Parts: sequence; structure tokens; C-alpha cells
Amino acid sequence: MSSTRVRRASAGYALLAGIAAAGFLTAPAAHADPLWPGGPDVPGVPAIVPPPPAPPVIAPCTAAGAKVCMSKSMNEAWLMEDGKVTYGPTPISHGRPGYETPPGVFKVAFKREDHWSTMHHVPMKWAVFFNGDIATHIGPVEEQSHGCIRMVPEGAERLYHHVNPGDIIEVIE
Repeated sequence: MSSTRVRRASAGYALLAGIAAAGFLTAPAAHADPLWPGGPDVPGVPAIVPPPPAPPVIAPCTAAGAKVCMSKSMNEAWLMEDGKVTYGPTPISHGRPGYETPPGVFKVAFKREDHWSTMHHVPMKWAVFFNGDIATHIGPVEEQSHGCIRMVPEGAERLYHHVNPGDIIEVIE
């Protein structure tokens, strides 16, 4: 090794020895409690606190065994299982004046993935009939219907796969 390299290496070792002697390379003293359990103990860094869990979604319907809850005043629907919301709220619209969707507790009569309305000559994708000729299906939720419950595509499909004939649908004001 050249004499210049030796001098540089010796100077580097001396610098490290001085740092160690000053106490900068010693292990930090252990704190009794970490800033938060399982987290790093870094003085001056605020602890990260996770947000509280979201409150459970509550549907406004009360019919025992209801698999679907629909609120006309809120224009929302929820899918239920054992009294608990499993999906929703999802946007809906309902019947216009003169064609009101009646409130009540109904049973699913039948369902058809691709139904054609012979009364209004329109497709009714994901149709679930629950009160005579009244059904849930995909439709523009910005407009009121002739009595059916119009739903956004995802909501209508989820409802279609969630219910079977005989299941309870509750419609409230």
C-alpha cells in the first residue's frame, strides 16, 4: 500500500475512534415503553393512531326476515341477512305520481335476468318481481318510474343474486 493510502486509512480509523470515544457509536439506552405497542420508539415522531372502525350500516326496515329493505324517502336500498346489512345503501328510484310504488312487506314472486316489459316495451335487466307487475331492475335512478324500483346496475345485479322466490322485500316510505 502506498504511504498516502496508509495515512488516509489511519486518519479514517482515528476519526472513527474519536466518534466512538465521544459516545456516538454506543447503543442507545432502552426506553421503558415504546411510543405505541409494536411500533418504533423514535423520539419526536408522533404515534400513528389508526382511525376508529366505521359504525355498522343500519337499514330502516323492521320486517322479520327481510332480505331487502327499500326506502322511498331516502331513495336507497339495502340487502340484509339475519337483520344485518350485507350490501348498501345503493341508489334507487320509485314510482311517480299516479304510479306510486306502494309501501309494504312483499314476497319475491319470480325473477328473470333478462325480462322484457310488454307494458312499457323496455328491457328490464336483473328483474325481481315482488308485487304483481312491480319489480326491481336496472334503470335511470334520476327519474321516477311507472311503479317499479329502478336501480343502478351493480345494485340490481347484487339484489338479483341475493334473493329467491319467497324471500321478503320491505318497502317503506
